[in-house]
Amino acid sequence: MKFGEQVALFLGALFVAQQTTAFVPASRIHSSKGLAFIPESSIMTSTSRAVPSLQGSSTCLFAYDDDDDEDDDEEDELNPLGKGVDSVSWLPSVVGKTKSAEISNIQDGTEVLPLFPLGGFVYTPNTEHVLNIFEPRYRQMYTDILMNGTKRFCVVTSHPSEQGRFAQTGVLFELEDLKEVSEQTADQIKYICNHKVTGRVTIHKVLNPEAWETRDTYLKAVATIHDDSGKDDEETAEVASNDVYGAVAAAAKGSPSKAEEDLRDSFRELVDIQHELEEDVRFTQDAVKTLAVKDGSSADGLWQTVRLWQSFVDQRLMAAQNELQKDFQERLQEFLKKEKGFKNDEIPSAIGFSDLSPELQDEVQKIQKRMEVELRPLLLESSLTMQKILEADGHKERLSLLKYFMNAETRRLQSKKTLKGIFSGDSSSVTAEEPAAPPSKSKEEKSSKDGSKSEDESNPSFFDEPDAFQ
Repeated sequence: MKFGEQVALFLGALFVAQQTTAFVPASRIHSSKGLAFIPESSIMTSTSRAVPSLQGSSTCLFAYDDDDDEDDDEEDELNPLGKGVDSVSWLPSVVGKTKSAEISNIQDGTEVLPLFPLGGFVYTPNTEHVLNIFEPRYRQMYTDILMNGTKRFCVVTSHPSEQGRFAQTGVLFELEDLKEVSEQTADQIKYICNHKVTGRVTIHKVLNPEAWETRDTYLKAVATIHDDSGKDDEETAEVASNDVYGAVAAAAKGSPSKAEEDLRDSFRELVDIQHELEEDVRFTQDAVKTLAVKDGSSADGLWQTVRLWQSFVDQRLMAAQNELQKDFQERLQEFLKKEKGFKNDEIPSAIGFSDLSPELQDEVQKIQKRMEVELRPLLLESSLTMQKILEADGHKERLSLLKYFMNAETRRLQSKKTLKGIFSGDSSSVTAEEPAAPPSKSKEEKSSKDGSKSEDESNPSFFDEPDAFQ
């Protein structure tokens, strides 16, 4: 990565460098997910923001016991991410393809949709997102969907290492509001667009793969839409309410299934050990009572918990980033005070890279390399986790996946507790489990509105619903 006049201290931009240049987020801070993307052109120097710490932050998110080889083999078989990147379904790469497919071959039940790859972040149904559009081919895409009245397109995540290869399962973006801002931005940005994700999309074929390299137009794909907006549920409920059997079925549906209760139990166990170990990023006890596990898109639907889990993983990444930068922040502030003559209340929020001393410049570069090594695997695993849940075949499978990931995090913390007991000499804190050996496994910019908020800095809290995180 080249340094310009300024460089990011908060190196979230490191992980979005390979993403599409089709848009710029309306906000660099994604409030609901908590993962901040700061431009490469600035170094954060603020002293007002508390820097959370995270012990063992470079440890892989999902760790396993190594006290029994047979147990390890069984865990590997059950691990939904056991095959790494190949654990999720990918389309063939469009690189090198030169022939467009015939649109006349479209099968019943499928549609032709504009395809918009948006880097490594995985979107989920029933969320809202703002994109700033400036690339010519995507300007044309928005003009087309406005003219033909569809106002929707498919968004997919990109393969982490293969150019032009995209996930087979994406989401459907429906355009809700569009503002043209060409004059205000000197034509650097054409549109500011607000969208709602209304469902998932299974992509069968890219019709014009050559467009990926020529860039003269946007990609188009044949896909099947799976509506997750809740519209179908409302229509079904209205019909069912007109007969007695439908009313009985609706009443039975209100009771949680065994799989839903199992997920709540796993979540409760995780929250208990998080609080026992006083994890820096943890769910609150109140979150246990309000965990959403039902099928559907309502406020108590499972997709709410999926987003909550995504926020949790993102916050752990953010804490790990802050931990890596903590010492440098202190030295940077000292440099600004001694060498630049700033007082505590005068320290700027950003400083040019060229204004740093050679020693600090070298340290910034070392931090970038260290974050590349230590945090990229965590980021990749986060994306794969969400993609696996997105492509799950139904509510029951999503429950099973979430339960697995929660249990895996609980096992990691149990191993941490074991190590803590060993090194502290407190035998009472040692559990039957041995330290875990993490498996070796090899965010896109956006702005979202999930109704999230944050508490004051004295009690930092990150959540998608009230009292979900501490």
